[in-house]
Amino acid sequence: MLKQDPFITDPASAFLTIHSCSAMENLKEKTRDLADHVEDLAGTLYKLTTVHVTQKATNIMSGVIVGVLALSVGFIVLLFASLALGWWLGDVVDSRAGGFLIAAGFFLLVLLGIIFTSKKTILPLLRDIIVRKLYD
Repeated sequence: MLKQDPFITDPASAFLTIHSCSAMENLKEKTRDLADHVEDLAGTLYKLTTVHVTQKATNIMSGVIVGVLALSVGFIVLLFASLALGWWLGDVVDSRAGGFLIAAGFFLLVLLGIIFTSKKTILPLLRDIIVRKLYD
């Protein structure tokens, strides 16, 4: 027989008390299951975030490496092209120093053009490339 509770006066109350204990145990079990699922979800979200950050960092680093290599090769090509231009202009004007000065003047004009147009065209272009690289 059931242990008599002084507050329970009829059988319906006893049934509800037993049933509510069973419901409480069921609720505790569901709460434990929910906590386990939330813990698993948090772990999975952490791993997914780690994978996304690693992928972004890898994309950025590969872009930087390719950019540095392209810049290095481009610098060497420009160096030899400017030497050839200076040498050729020196032969044209019959003065080696004059040819190199004319080539230097040309590159100075190019540099001034880049400086004066950089705020309106070059910097927004570079900014767009960087943002696109970050969000790809």
